[in-house]
Formats: sequence, structure tokens, C-alpha cells
Amino acid sequence: MVLSASSTNSHDQRILCYHGPLIYEAKILDRKTETDDCDKKKALYLVHYQGWNKKWDEWVDDTRILAWNEENLALQKRTKESYSTKNERSKKSRNGLSSTSSSASRKRTWAELEGKGHTKSDSLHSVEARLDIPETLKCLLVDDWEYITKNQQLVPLPREPTITQILTQYKKHTLESKSEKEGDSDLLDEVTQGLSMYFNKALGSLLLYQFERQQYSDLRRKHPNKDMTDIYGAEHLLRLYVQLPSLISHTSLDATVISALADHLGDILQYIQKRQKHFFVTEYQNATPSYVSLVNGT
Repeated sequence: MVLSASSTNSHDQRILCYHGPLIYEAKILDRKTETDDCDKKKALYLVHYQGWNKKWDEWVDDTRILAWNEENLALQKRTKESYSTKNERSKKSRNGLSSTSSSASRKRTWAELEGKGHTKSDSLHSVEARLDIPETLKCLLVDDWEYITKNQQLVPLPREPTITQILTQYKKHTLESKSEKEGDSDLLDEVTQGLSMYFNKALGSLLLYQFERQQYSDLRRKHPNKDMTDIYGAEHLLRLYVQLPSLISHTSLDATVISALADHLGDILQYIQKRQKHFFVTEYQNATPSYVSLVNGT
């Protein structure tokens, strides 16, 4: 977010706030500080979304809040237009899928995630998708936020292992340990490929802190034909997991398909958690003075 401490102390302050993949008009109703599971203090803000019933008021951290200014209003508009276009494409593709096919259902899940924005009508028909993030990984998320937003450090990229390498290792491990059949191998392909696809599409608009966006732009210019899953690693994949329950819950899929997808995604997360010492970076890199100046516009 780009808000000063004094401004976020103001009640009824007009802001923009992420909810799922989209950005909505909102206002801050209250503020509090809590100690998380890692014994670190964190500011939370009670926000009300403009035009929504107050039952959707929620406490959010500052990673979801944007200042009300022309730049962020333009970002809101671009994000909405982008997701509207993707949603229209995914609707057309879903018309040709069989509702009785489990494989088609899984593919439709990723198609909906690719183009689905969160709206009030979606909320009324949502099915809860549970993806419990282990406490040790929650602490890594907090550290990740502090290194980047407070210390102005960056995840060194490209990462080793990359997301592609992690998911390849996961599939190999699962097939070897469970003696999966050919059909289950196809399922693993669908889940891992779908997760990779959505990461590549969500990274630039949903998963980056403001301080990282210049790094992302530089990498896109340097590797125009490379998937971001071949550059980024576990740190950014974990951020996607924070967003996935909300995104999955607000598709039009039935509870059985959502539950099955959540189970597979949870299995991947457990695999990562057991190997977190090998998958997560041990030291963030300090941004150069020129990078900091470029980000700050000085």
C-alpha cells in the first residue's frame, strides 16, 4: 500500500482495497494492532466496500490497501478490464466442456480462476475452499513482507529451485511414493500445470508488493519469452496460496470439485512445508541505491 501512518489512522478515509483479484472502492472504519503467531506486531484495518452490505466488512492488512489517487484508480480500471476480458474467454471455453467429466471439471476450475473476479453476486453462492497454511509458512510470509516493505530488500531472482522445478519434484515424489496409476498421473499434470498457469497470470497484478514491481518489469524485459514460474520460487508461490481460497470459493463449481481441488493443492503445500529449508531463500538481497531511487521516483 502507499499510505502514511497518519493517513491510515483516519476513520472513514476513502481508499481502494483488493478483494480477490480485483480492486474496489472502500473506506477505513477502524484500525487495530495485533500480535501474530510469529510474535510480531501487525496493523489491521476494518474496511467497508462501497455499495456492499456491511456483512462484508472485514479486517485486512496494509498489503491489500491502496491510496486513493489517479495512479491507483487507473490500476483499478486496468485490472477490471483485464479480468473482464479473461472471464469472457473462459465462459466461451466452458460452453464446450462436459459437466459430467471430472477432467473437464478440473480444467474448468482453472479456466474460471483465470478470469473470475469477485462480485457481490458471487459471494452469495460461494462454497468455502479450505487451504490451511502451516504456522511455519505463515511466519515466512510475515518475514517476507517485512524484508520487502520495511527493509526494502528483494528476493534474489532467478530463484533456485524455481516454481517449475518444485512442482516437477512434487509430481515425481508423489508418483514414486504412492504408485499412482496413469489416470492419477494425468490428474497431477492438470493440477500442477493449472497452478503454474494461474501463477503466471496472477503474478503481475496480484502477488507483488509495490517495491518489487520494478524488479518484475526488469525481468519481463530481460526474459520476454520466459514463464515467470521459471524465474520465481517458493516465496511468491506461497503468496498465491494466500489468495487461492477466496478465488476458488467464488467460482460456480460445485462443492465436490472444489473440495477435490483444495485437497490436491493442500498436498502440494504440505510437500513444500516439509522441505521449506531447501525451497525458501535464506537471505534477501539489499536493493541498490539506483533501484530505490527508481522506485521512489527520485
